[in-house]
Amino acid sequence: MDAEAVLDVRDLRVGFGRGVDLVDGVSFSIAPREILGLVGESGSGKSLTSLAIMGLIPAPGRVGGQIGFRGTELLALSEAERRALRGRRIAMIFQDPMSALTPVYRIGWQIAEQIRAHLDLSRRPTETRVLDLLSAMGIADPRRVASAYPHQLSGGLRQRAMIAMALSCDPDLLIADEPTTALDVTVQAQILELILRLRDEFASAVLLITHDLGVVAQIADRVAVMYCGRIAERGPREAMFGAHARVHPYTAGLLGSIPRLHGPRAARIGRAAFSTPTGAWSPTTPTLSCMSGTTSMTSPGAAASARTRRSDCR
Repeated sequence: MDAEAVLDVRDLRVGFGRGVDLVDGVSFSIAPREILGLVGESGSGKSLTSLAIMGLIPAPGRVGGQIGFRGTELLALSEAERRALRGRRIAMIFQDPMSALTPVYRIGWQIAEQIRAHLDLSRRPTETRVLDLLSAMGIADPRRVASAYPHQLSGGLRQRAMIAMALSCDPDLLIADEPTTALDVTVQAQILELILRLRDEFASAVLLITHDLGVVAQIADRVAVMYCGRIAERGPREAMFGAHARVHPYTAGLLGSIPRLHGPRAARIGRAAFSTPTGAWSPTTPTLSCMSGTTSMTSPGAAASARTRRSDCR
């Protein structure tokens, strides 16, 4: 386990009942002040991975492998010990703030409840902290937002309130699950700028989960591409999205599926099913094949030395 990493996940497996593992051998780490973008299509296992880290997989779910947080093995902790970490040192921005926020309580009360659960503050300092957090989110009238119910706010304000709640106890790790989904482009840009600023101000590590490659290319330091419950490829952002990047066929398919205003229509992503795991990619010349045929991947140089790629795509 990497003691210097904020989060060190090794061979994570998540399944339900006696079925197959929906998250199958996922490994990655996040350093302090680093943003790791976890990308993949819907159903690839991104959100299950985040819920496993948070300890929120419901019964009859089963979680295996190792989840190291600041040198502590999370899977070895009791539920009470995990609950003490949740919200305090590990926080999460859920995908849909409308369903994550309680509809019958005001925004300010919900943020204050999070603070009271983990910090020893009296009522007046808690109220002040709530308003300060909402102001830090770029909200012009924090008192109005604090006194509002979730349905009275726009999607962008609800998302900012969720981020304020997640950061209310200065967590070491922030997990953002699709933080820009269903928001217009202007609000998306504001939320991403906010995550970058908070990463720097709060010195938090960030796990950014999204299917939007544009978001990842904009703010992530490293990228992990997930497919069928496994990490297909991971590496620095520049090595994955550079002009001459040589990437896994599935990653290339994701990049090629982005709509373009000009030029030929992008081809559909072919079926790229994984076979029995064979371990991490090495800088030799693995052969990868998808529906479109067989692709030979050769290490393009120094940039690839920091990348790993699965070679069991068939």
